[in-house]
Order: sequence, then structure tokens, then C-alpha cells
Amino acid sequence: MALIEIKDLSFYYPDAAAPALADISLTVNEGEFVLVAGPSGCGKSTLLRRLKPALSPFGKAEGSVLFAGEPIEELSLRRQTEEIGFVMQSPEMQIATDKVWHELAFALESLGVDQTSMRMRVAEMANFFGIQSWFSSETAALSGGQKQILCLASVMVVRPRLLLLDEPTSQLDPIAASEFFDTLRRINSELGTTIIITEHRTESLFPAVDKVVFMREGRIAAEGSPRDFAELSENTPELNAVLPTALNICAGTGGKGPVPLTVREGRDYIKTALESGPAAPVTPERSERTGAGETLISMREAWFRYDRNAPDILKGAELSVRKGELLCLLGGNGAGKTTAIMCASGLYKPYRGRVLLGGKPIDSLKASELYGKRVAVLMQDPLLGFTKETVREELEAVRRAHKLDPARVDEIVAEMEIESILESHPYDISGGEVQRAALAKLLLPGPEVLFLDEATKGMDAFFKKKFGALLHSLTRGGTAVVLVSHDIEFAAEYADRIALFADGGVIAEGTPREVLTDNSFYTTAAARIARGLIPGALLTEDIVNALNGRKLD
Repeated sequence: MALIEIKDLSFYYPDAAAPALADISLTVNEGEFVLVAGPSGCGKSTLLRRLKPALSPFGKAEGSVLFAGEPIEELSLRRQTEEIGFVMQSPEMQIATDKVWHELAFALESLGVDQTSMRMRVAEMANFFGIQSWFSSETAALSGGQKQILCLASVMVVRPRLLLLDEPTSQLDPIAASEFFDTLRRINSELGTTIIITEHRTESLFPAVDKVVFMREGRIAAEGSPRDFAELSENTPELNAVLPTALNICAGTGGKGPVPLTVREGRDYIKTALESGPAAPVTPERSERTGAGETLISMREAWFRYDRNAPDILKGAELSVRKGELLCLLGGNGAGKTTAIMCASGLYKPYRGRVLLGGKPIDSLKASELYGKRVAVLMQDPLLGFTKETVREELEAVRRAHKLDPARVDEIVAEMEIESILESHPYDISGGEVQRAALAKLLLPGPEVLFLDEATKGMDAFFKKKFGALLHSLTRGGTAVVLVSHDIEFAAEYADRIALFADGGVIAEGTPREVLTDNSFYTTAAARIARGLIPGALLTEDIVNALNGRKLD
């Protein structure tokens, strides 16, 4: 039975020349788990919001959307609340109350559910999601992973028929993201809830979903089961960017037979391939540098807490930033990564220890001397840095402040591929586009050290390759780039050095292969697939090259 029927749906934002959605036709059956993937700005979020009229953006729509056979725009607000749940990209945008249990009960109170039923449903949902130990906690004190689980639980307590999720793991570390996806699988299989999710992290989702919808420029470019995409990718090469590693290994080595999706299936595929001959040695395509440039910033024995009576976030943390390197800071939510770059950039001052820039205490420099051409920082929420009506006005303000040539703006706009959003308000563009616009502002003056907090968040796999190339271009020019990230695959491919954080300090440091290869969770899917079979493999191309170059009998 069809729960959602979309027929010839097109949608135009006000004053937009091109449609955000163009002739979309899609059927989602009751109980299906559907992944919507595609580049940033392709219309994924717009499509999702059209499936809940209360959240639908303003603009002109054509075509029809039916929910359980009824026009979706005719659903009352009560039915929308009860039957269609929506989890946003940022949990801070969704949490409305001060306590966890208040948040769980909020929607039920709004619907007028009686106290007895409310208590039962809140308790039941708290148990299902494992919230009991922080049931009475302040919502502001929760970690990023806990906040996103709370948002999901507060939606599910209403028992919706349809659950919509818009990139819900963009702010989560790999372990928290994996746990979140596992929870979605349980909701789909144990509760029978229909799920439609947009997500750039497709590795764990592909094996779990029933259907994958790939969008491009507001249209559906491909649709089918996860295993169908192995065949579809032959005619649509850009699909490879969203396929799981095991499938890409199979496609890259000309594999036949059942298509692998999971790590286990990928390992079985490699074992079968190795029966015809041993793999060739892994030879990285890019030589890994160890950061031989001079030290620009040095943080030594740094201790930091946000309040005198609060626990320490940094506990004797040591960090060096070297000229011309890309340094990635990895680690779980709350490990101290963001706090470390805030201290290293001079925005926060450790209560013990020191931070030196060019051999001088960083806190001895005036803000006007420090920020712009020496140090630049991209915050985790890039919208905090926007104050103008359009992206173009933001860039022009920076250009005038630093007395730059107008041609410099054109150069950065082209590099960051933001021509199409120059006249847009920063709050009207996608998460990936906001990141690129914010980065363009910081790059205009040409800083010596660039700190990026979750800069790849919301960035699609297609632009990540260009973004990685851009960062390498910056480092070749002598700029030091420090990137806090949960994106292990990106760090493995592009970082010169990795610092792995835990409990307020660096617990491991070195090249990507030195730090990541032997880990179980803080590593790549390719490394998990190849462990014990192809020594030293960290990236998909390592495995593909090793298998294609193996000595055949």
C-alpha cells in the first residue's frame, strides 16, 4: 500500500529562475525505508519539507503529493503532528524545552494526551532509546549524539506513520552516527514506521534501506534497490560517490556475481578474489608528508574549562600546527577537539599552559593583528558569521575591510563554486552551500593558519573531492589548515597528519596510515574490509589497485 504518492511535483522558490524540484514522481510504500542521496543543492531537503506542509518552504508548487490517498496539503495540523514526524539536521533547532523528560512529553501535551497515557508513552520511549540515565538532565548539557537521539525520541513518542530525517548525523562522531542508524533500523523493523532520510553518510545506510533515490539538479536521476545501483552506476558514474565501499571495490575490480554492500560481504568478495592470486603491495597514490614545515602555532600543557566549577575539557593538551600541512583532529563528541582549536586560535585562553604563534604568546596580540591575514576560524555553525542580506554583500564587506582587489572575490567565488547563491540570503541556502560561502569569506584575506570546525558537515561527496583539492592547494602555498572533523574517510584521504583526541588530549598522532589503519571504529570502511587480507590498505583505491595488480596464476 502506498503511503506517499508524488506525481509530477515541481517547486519554485520566490524569484528563482530554475525550479528547486522538477517533475518529481515517486511512490513510497507503507513500511519502506528510503534513502534520498545527491549533491548539496539538488533538492533533497526541499523534497522532504514538501512532505510535511507545516514545514514546507514558501514558493510556487505544481503537481500533487498524496498521503495515504489524501492530498497532503489538506491534512490538519493535528494529523501532520500525529502522523508525520520530522527530525532536522541541527538538534538545537528542534529542542524546545529545558529538561529531557519535558521534551519527550512536549508534543503529547500539545495534543492533549491524558496524563496516564502520556507517562506510559514517555517511559516506554525513554526505555526504547536508552534515555533512562539522562532522563532528568538539562537539554543544554547533552552531547550532540544525545541531543539528536532526544529529537528522534520526542518525535517517535507521538507514533508517526511517516518519519522524515534531514541529514540527522552531520554533527555526530562515527560511533554515535552508527548507533543512530541502528536505532532507525529498529524503528523501521520493530515498529513498522515508514522512513525517508536524506544523508551524505551513506556507507551504513545502503545495506539497511529498501530503496535509494538519487537526485541531481532537482530531478530524480536514478531510483532502485541498493544492489541495483551497482548496475546503474555503470551509466551514471557520479553515483559512485554515494555507493558503499564494498560495492565500489566490486565495481572497480570488475567483480561478477552477488553485489557486496556490507563490510562482511566485502571481505568475502576479497577472499574470493585472492583465490586466483595474492594481492599486489599497497602503494599509496599520494606520498604522505609528516609536516616538515616550521611550527606556526604551538599549544603546550593547555588546561581549559568553561566555568570555574565545571569539569576540565582540555587536560594538558599538546598540539602543534606546522606551515603547509593539513592537520585533522578526530575523536568523539566531547573529546575536546573544538575547544582545542578555540584555544590554539586565541579565541579562548587556557587557565594553565600556553599558546605561541610564531614564538610569541598568542594572547599578547591584538584581535586586529591576529584575525584575518594571520588566523581565521570557521565555527561549527557557519551562519553565526553572516550579517548581510546576500552572500555577495558578505564577501564585499570582507573585501572592503581588508582593501582587497575585486578580482580576488571573483577568484574565491569560482574556487568555492558559489556563483549560483551570490544573490541568496545565507539562511535560504543548503547546509553545504553555507559552509562553502563561509569558507569563501575566510579565504579572501589569505590567512596563514585556517581553523575549520566541522567544515565538511553537510558537504556532499562530490564537492568534498574539490574541497580536498582546494585544501591541498592552500597547503602547497604555505597555509596551515587545521580541520576538526567526524569524517574519517575525508581525513584518511586528504590529511597530512592526524591527531586523535580523547579525554581532553591527543592520544595518537601521525600520518593517516599510522593512526587509522589498525583501529576498529576510528578507521575507514576500506581498512575494515581489508584487515588481515591486504596489509596497509586504508582507502578504496588501495584495495582496487592491489586486486587489479595481483599476481594471477
